[in-house]
Amino acid sequence: MWQGIHGHDAVVERFRQSLKHGRLAASFLFLGPVGVGKHLFAVKLAQALLCQQGGAGSLEPCGQCDSCLLALAGNHPDLDLVGLPTGKRILPIKLFVGDDQHRHREGLCYNISRRPQMGKRRVAIIDDADHFNHASANCLLKTLEEPPAGAVIILIGTSRGRQLPTILSRTQTVRFAPLEDETVRHLLLEKQIASDATQADQLALACGGSLRKAAALVDPELWEMRQRLLPQFIPSRFDSVRLAKELIAFVNQAGKEAEARRQRLRSLLQMVANHFRHLLRTASTPEDAESAILEGSLEQNACKIDEILAILDRCLEAEIQLDRNANQASLLECWLDDLASIFAACPHEFALK
Repeated sequence: MWQGIHGHDAVVERFRQSLKHGRLAASFLFLGPVGVGKHLFAVKLAQALLCQQGGAGSLEPCGQCDSCLLALAGNHPDLDLVGLPTGKRILPIKLFVGDDQHRHREGLCYNISRRPQMGKRRVAIIDDADHFNHASANCLLKTLEEPPAGAVIILIGTSRGRQLPTILSRTQTVRFAPLEDETVRHLLLEKQIASDATQADQLALACGGSLRKAAALVDPELWEMRQRLLPQFIPSRFDSVRLAKELIAFVNQAGKEAEARRQRLRSLLQMVANHFRHLLRTASTPEDAESAILEGSLEQNACKIDEILAILDRCLEAEIQLDRNANQASLLECWLDDLASIFAACPHEFALK
């Protein structure tokens, strides 16, 4: 564990080696599931790079100097943090180049081009990189191509499929894996998200390695829906018309606020995706492959994996459509119809785990 961050020792070692050999890149894209510690890692990395007591060389910030204290407080003059404003679905241009009255005299690109005030570096962290559009991304491209000396820019997103090609081509991708179940259990109890060990075990198995998703599942309505919903996601039980009515009603029960309904629908999409990711990991183990070879059914297992991948792709596509403000009822109906088509091609049942 590095700086209180669980599960990402390989990423820590990658940065240590880069710093040791003087090969630290200027632009990084952190990708991985929500709720696994990407933002916290970025902040701790920034703290180490800005530390006045030599923390950058060892990747161990002292935690005591003025620079470390300001970085932890979120008001370091050489650290810019931007993200999706409340109620917005696209990162606004003004975050990067200022508003109309202060164009190119405010914003992240202007700030990071200035001389550092407390050391030799400036660091920028951009949350919600999934939510760039072409206009806001274009504002950042020149800075990514020609970053100032000593500057480090960190973008944080979830998957390559949600990034613009112009961003992918100008950044080094750093992948963050889902947290191990035992790590999630420990954090749920440590942070008092779970009421007891039994609930922590249930949430850890259901959340797909994401602490944020585990916290969302504490909602008894969402947990009850999960228990009712997932057993229906096999070919013989799947009824897209009935499910659409049930899920639309469940989403609308979140209230009148559009954002509350959007978050509930997102939770449903992620719930199904997490379930099939679990099936995919189970089907992809060496033990499963060895068993398939012995039983002469390897081809059938390969087909099963292809079907699960198709379902995961469709869940990701539905999330992107949700971010683009698609009509929620239509989105749900189309998503379920497409899953029904995938299930209809299945020569076998998915095993429920």
